[in-house]
Amino acid sequence: MNRPQGFDLVERARAIAPLIAHEADEIERSRRLTPAVVSALIENGLYRALLPQSLGGAEAPIEIFMQMQEEIAKADASTAWCLGQCSVCAMIAASLDPGTAHEIFKTPPGILAWGAIAHEARSVEGGYRVTARWDFASGSRQASWLGAHVRIVGADGTPRKNADGSPEVRTILFPVASAVLHDVWQAIGLAGTGTDSYEVSDLFIPERFTAFRDVPSALRETGPLYRIGTGSTFSLGFAAVSLGVARATLDAAIALSRAKHQSLAASAMRDNQAVQGLIGRTEGDLRAARTYLYATANAMWHDLCATGQFSPAHRSAVRLAATWTIHQSAKVVDAAYHMAGATAVFRSNPFERRFRDMHAIAQQIQARDTHYEDVGKAILAEGR
Repeated sequence: MNRPQGFDLVERARAIAPLIAHEADEIERSRRLTPAVVSALIENGLYRALLPQSLGGAEAPIEIFMQMQEEIAKADASTAWCLGQCSVCAMIAASLDPGTAHEIFKTPPGILAWGAIAHEARSVEGGYRVTARWDFASGSRQASWLGAHVRIVGADGTPRKNADGSPEVRTILFPVASAVLHDVWQAIGLAGTGTDSYEVSDLFIPERFTAFRDVPSALRETGPLYRIGTGSTFSLGFAAVSLGVARATLDAAIALSRAKHQSLAASAMRDNQAVQGLIGRTEGDLRAARTYLYATANAMWHDLCATGQFSPAHRSAVRLAATWTIHQSAKVVDAAYHMAGATAVFRSNPFERRFRDMHAIAQQIQARDTHYEDVGKAILAEGR
C-alpha cells in the first residue's frame, strides 16, 4: 500500500502519546514540557515534520502534520501547541541559504521558536541591530534559536518600504543564549507551553540570519508546503489541536457515562435518554467539524500541488474552516464538561484541564471572530 510522505509521523505520535499523557500533570505543574517529552519528540523527528527534506526534515503534506498534531493533543494540549509552534517556525528554513539553515536546524536540538510581530531593527553594515522585547513565544523553553518579526529602518531611522509601499518586515534569527527570557506565562490554560517573553539589547543580526517570511519570491525550496506559508499552516495545525482536545474530552465523557450512576437514580448514565441524545448530537458536531477542516485542507493541497499556487480563495477557505473548527471544538468540550457534572471540576479527572486548555485555544489569534468578517467581506466582494 502506498502511504503519503511522512505518514509514519502520525504513527510515531500515537506511539509516544501514552508517555505524554503520563507526563501531563508534571507539564501542567512545572509550566514546561518535561525533558522526557522533549526527548521523545526530538528522537521521533516530530519537530522536523515541516522542515525541508534537503535538511533532513519530513516536509510532510499538510494533512499528515494536522493528524500528528491531533494525536499529540489527545494526550496533552500544551505539548501539541509547542510542537505545532516550533514545527511551523521551522518552515522559515525554506527561505534561508542552505548553510544558515543547516547551522540552525542541524545543530541539536535544532528547535526554533518566535513570538508576535513587533518593534524595529536598524540597518547597519553587514546586517541589523535591534533592542526589543517580544511576547507569546510558545515553545521557547525547548528552543535553541529564537526569531522575531521586525520592521526595518535605515541607518537614519527612516522606515524601509517594499516595492508596493508596504513596510519592509523581516524575520531575524538568533541563538537563545543571546536573549533574556522572562517567565510571564501564568495562564488559565495551555499552562505547560511556556509562552514567555524574550528580550535582546543592541543585538547584531548578520544579514544571512534574516529572511522574508511567507513571501513566495523569497523561497529557496520548491515544495508545495512552503507556498502555503506559516500563517495558514498555523491555522490548520492549531485547529487540529482543538479537534484532538475535543476528541479526548468527549471520549472521557463517554467512558464516564458508561460507568457512572446518577446520584438520585439507580440507573447508569448510559441508560439516560438525555445523556444518550447529547452524546449523539455532540459526536455528530465533532465529526462534522473534523470532516470540514480536513476536506478544506485536502482540496487546497490538491489544487496547490496541481497549480503551484496558494490562491486567495484557498487562503480564505482555510481561515474560515480553522476558525469555525476551533469554535465547534470548544462547544464539544463544553458539552462533555457539563455532561460530566461535579466529576469534571476535580483535577484528578480528565476534564478540568482540557476545559481550560480548550478555552485558552479559543482566545488565540487563530479563533478571532474578526476572521468571519474578513471571509464575509471577501464573499460579498465576489462578482463585483
